[in-house]
Amino acid sequence: MTTHLHTRGGDIDEMSPLRPGHGPRAVRPEPPQWRQRLSRADHRYSPYLYVAPFFVLFLVIGMFPLGYTAWVSVHDWSLLGGKGDFVGLENYREVLDSPYFTKQLVNTISIFLISSVPQILIALVLAGLLDNQLRGRTLWRMSILLPFVVSPVAVAIIFGSLFGDRYGLVNQALNVVGIDNIAWHTNRLASHVAIASMVNWRWTGYNALIFLAAMQAVPRELYESAAIDGAGRLRQFVSITVPMIRPTMIFVIITSTIGGLQIFAEPRLFDDTTARNGGSDRQFGTITMLVYDFGWQLRDLGRASATAWLLFLVICVFAVVNLVLVRRIGSLGGER
Repeated sequence: MTTHLHTRGGDIDEMSPLRPGHGPRAVRPEPPQWRQRLSRADHRYSPYLYVAPFFVLFLVIGMFPLGYTAWVSVHDWSLLGGKGDFVGLENYREVLDSPYFTKQLVNTISIFLISSVPQILIALVLAGLLDNQLRGRTLWRMSILLPFVVSPVAVAIIFGSLFGDRYGLVNQALNVVGIDNIAWHTNRLASHVAIASMVNWRWTGYNALIFLAAMQAVPRELYESAAIDGAGRLRQFVSITVPMIRPTMIFVIITSTIGGLQIFAEPRLFDDTTARNGGSDRQFGTITMLVYDFGWQLRDLGRASATAWLLFLVICVFAVVNLVLVRRIGSLGGER
């Protein structure tokens, strides 16, 4: 039975082909409303807006000074006279030919090694002790952070007096056990040990709390299983705790490396009479102090900027060495 569609122009057979232009129109989707458009834009662009403040601050505070310092380092730039002629790598050559650069670079690396290596090891042990169920553990956790909140100027002045060459408390304690006075301010290695002790006293507790936060995230079931298998506390710490917090250890090592190679306040204030230049013979002067000398005492911002960029390259070298060592340790752990 054939049905008909009644239209204004007449009856059209449903089974017959429709004439062009008279077929049913396709249903078009309605355009999205403003709420839907806003939701899509928020879903697409809001992550970039959330991370944008960090990158803006990084560009302003980090990248721009770094690039501007590189620009200054290739010019004859005076603190009072301003920008001068383009000199290329002449400032770098003068810094490398300086009789103090190599010596103060060795001092910087020496203080860094003496301070950072014991600092990380002691912080790791303290964090392991605080991770146990101790009485008053909250008080102990707060107490190890107190040195970090003390002003570095106050710490340098106090430790400078403790390590006095004649009347220092450390030398008096050594005299009790039969050891003669040590020239903490004139002996090169002794001054490095004294300055490193300041750094360790101030930063060990801070790193210990970072390690402690990582240890708190280790599943307790691993320790229970190890205890059932007969593993003692030391064995659990070496075989479970240390491998589980390896990413945190990498973070602490890198930050300690960067901070240790940029040390300035402690050697600058270690001795009120000779510390302005890092000692009478610059026996505990660092690279950052050399940057200060070029920039503010000699008023040569070109050489100061060149020294800062050389320090930046040294830090990059140590960062690459840390990365290689960490990958090597990680590969050995995977093979094991």
